[in-house]
Amino acid sequence: MLLYLINPVNPLVSVNKVKQTYWNRYRVWKPLSLLIIAGLTPPEWDIRIIDENLGIPDYASLPSPDMVGITAFSSQAERAYDLAAEYRNRGVTVVMGGIHATMCSDEALERVDAIVMGEAESIWAQVLEDTKKGKLNRIYKGKRLGMDKMPLARHDLLPSGYKFGLIQTTRGCPLNCNFCSVSSFNGRRYRYRPIENILEELKLIKERHVLIVDDNFIGTRKEHICRTKDLLRAMIKAKIDKKWITQVTINFADDQELLRLAAKAGCTGVFIGFESINVEGLTEINKSFNFQKGRDFKSSVHRIKQHGILVAGSFIMGLDVDKPGIGQQIASTANYYNIDILNVLFLTPLPGTKLWEKMKSDGRIAANDFPEDWKYYTLTCPVAKYNHLSWADIINENEICSRSFYSYSCIFYRVFQNMLHNCKPFITLASNLSYRSNAVRFYHKKYRGLDLSKGGNIDQQIPVIEKV
Repeated sequence: MLLYLINPVNPLVSVNKVKQTYWNRYRVWKPLSLLIIAGLTPPEWDIRIIDENLGIPDYASLPSPDMVGITAFSSQAERAYDLAAEYRNRGVTVVMGGIHATMCSDEALERVDAIVMGEAESIWAQVLEDTKKGKLNRIYKGKRLGMDKMPLARHDLLPSGYKFGLIQTTRGCPLNCNFCSVSSFNGRRYRYRPIENILEELKLIKERHVLIVDDNFIGTRKEHICRTKDLLRAMIKAKIDKKWITQVTINFADDQELLRLAAKAGCTGVFIGFESINVEGLTEINKSFNFQKGRDFKSSVHRIKQHGILVAGSFIMGLDVDKPGIGQQIASTANYYNIDILNVLFLTPLPGTKLWEKMKSDGRIAANDFPEDWKYYTLTCPVAKYNHLSWADIINENEICSRSFYSYSCIFYRVFQNMLHNCKPFITLASNLSYRSNAVRFYHKKYRGLDLSKGGNIDQQIPVIEKV
């Protein structure tokens, strides 16, 4: 039997269109969830994984599958539904899973034959068996199992064209930030994958560079850190010849042994959610963890970079405490911390989050014509009504921030400093030029002058892909 597993493209996010600029190849990630699903699939199924970020195939010319599985974040939902409609019109069974189908189950059920809610390990075999028998249920609810039940991902099923391999070593996040749906989807209990299993999969990944996709690679408690050290020691002993990046919380900088082990095991960079420039903003989003123990963020970044590990910092713009001038303030703060890469996202109410419930009850969700408006939920497009910033204000503040932090003078100073301290100057240059290119050439030009909160239509200026 033939199974297609599809990762839909979002037509508005050109950063994922690798042919537009060389640097985007470093910012396109494999659809790991589909590789895991493939690993759960019995051998009698012939599997084809289609990642539309590498290009949209001519679906009409492809062999007709027996079943189509589609994953989607909210920003991919409209495209996912278009694909589902096309295949259902051909009489093909369509099953949708992932975080959007879980959080917006009623909406998804109107457009597909069945949905998988939550993690799939406990239920995917049943979905396939029911499909073969023609007795598919409408809803399958997965349980959160131990990560020893997670299969090896089928990295062999994707073509070349990616600069990074992907792997997951933990699930769940002990934090409960109001803008994040991880705790709703994967839970707050921090679950570890067996170290032997991780090493086995790392050896299967052909790419030299790897993204460890954990929402929080090191965790927040002593026992979490101890487990991370055990994994790093095992990677060193096994001589895993990979360079990798991952997401961590700021407590990564608190443990010198952890930093030494991470660097020795191949860590080249970490992504840290600083989120706000002040305590008031962190309190608003329920991330007080960041300012515990009186942390000095500048010193924390310095300790990480002493080990040759780059620091990418993320900030959210549009918090209720943010006022005009926030763009330059974020850029200045990031430069003061000596962050290598700055990622500024708009405060976005995603389904399944506390922020969604609050903004929905307050009538502050501006892009609310669903499912059409889901494509704007990329975190790079304002979709809400902000407390002190109009649409024009927040776009302008974001542009000020990007032009300040990614000015050529700042980029070259950053690269020069990293060259002096032997901290990945060429990676710094490539990533900074990529961010500058996408911010200046795409987001600022396309979003300036538009206003969803007043019924503006982005589609009038941003071309979308042709539907199948």
